[in-house]
Amino acid sequence: MKQTYRILKPSAQNAETARQRFLHDVEQGLSQSPKSIPSRYFYDETGSKIFEQIMDLPEYYLTRAEYEILNNSRQQLAEMMNLQGFNLIELGAGDGRKTRVLLEYLQSAKIDFRYIPIDISPGAMATLQEEVSACCGDLEMLGVVGEYFQGLNWVEKQVGGASLVLFLGSNIGNFHPGKAKVFLRRLRQVLRPGDFVLMGFDLKKDTRRLNAAYNDKQGITAQFNLNLLNRINGELAGAFDLDNWAFYSWYNPLSGAVESSLLSQVRQTVHIGACDRNFVFDAWEAIHTEFSFKYSEAEIESMAKLAGFLVVHHFYDNQHDFVDSLWRVPA
Repeated sequence: MKQTYRILKPSAQNAETARQRFLHDVEQGLSQSPKSIPSRYFYDETGSKIFEQIMDLPEYYLTRAEYEILNNSRQQLAEMMNLQGFNLIELGAGDGRKTRVLLEYLQSAKIDFRYIPIDISPGAMATLQEEVSACCGDLEMLGVVGEYFQGLNWVEKQVGGASLVLFLGSNIGNFHPGKAKVFLRRLRQVLRPGDFVLMGFDLKKDTRRLNAAYNDKQGITAQFNLNLLNRINGELAGAFDLDNWAFYSWYNPLSGAVESSLLSQVRQTVHIGACDRNFVFDAWEAIHTEFSFKYSEAEIESMAKLAGFLVVHHFYDNQHDFVDSLWRVPA
């Protein structure tokens, strides 16, 4: 089986369309109160590289915990699914460092599957192709550049067959719980009976560890957030002076989320040329950048049930910091 590298575009989306969407979301977000910018815009080329640094930080346990889960549970996962000739679909694959554990095991176990990563970023997909080629040279891979549900609908129409959908890295935690439920219901609707989902959740724990994970001593997470303003400057002709901004993050036990913001340290007016508008910020006014919701086992099982999935098994790391939860679409 020869490896296949194809970038498939399920929609007519192009760079200009993406820029227009970015501009719309920034203009809308900075016009409301409180101000916000969607966290999905963290991941331009620079932001993706900074996040790779975050994953290696000593305080940031999430990546190590999930890698441990996948490494220790890959055989059990394959046995529970008992599938051959299936699609291994990954939503938001990133650099694929954790997924390679599964890819290499499934290949070594002679399990027939094709790997279909779906990501909005062509740059991230190109990097992933190189990584997969290095570790799994004869793997059939179809790289889909587009929104998650565009890609899933394309797979349903053009590829078919049983699927395991991976949504790892606690990405579901970036959705407000109400939107997470809508997302999971949509996911259920595009899957077939017998399909599986492996969903990553960061578990609720000591707030000191949660705060440390998002406030690293090296300030890499602060750089990750401030890159949002750099991106606006570069792509939307913004005039943000990064010296006037500070990063702030804390775990809110009432919302159950780590909440991250950029704080204006002075009263200032910032012009964004792409929409020809000025935005006024009071001293210490915040731009909300990210929610990272944390879950209990009971909350995870309730979400699965409400979305129409059956919980098959929870896979934990040794410290019970993180869980990859296996769900199945009932017949």
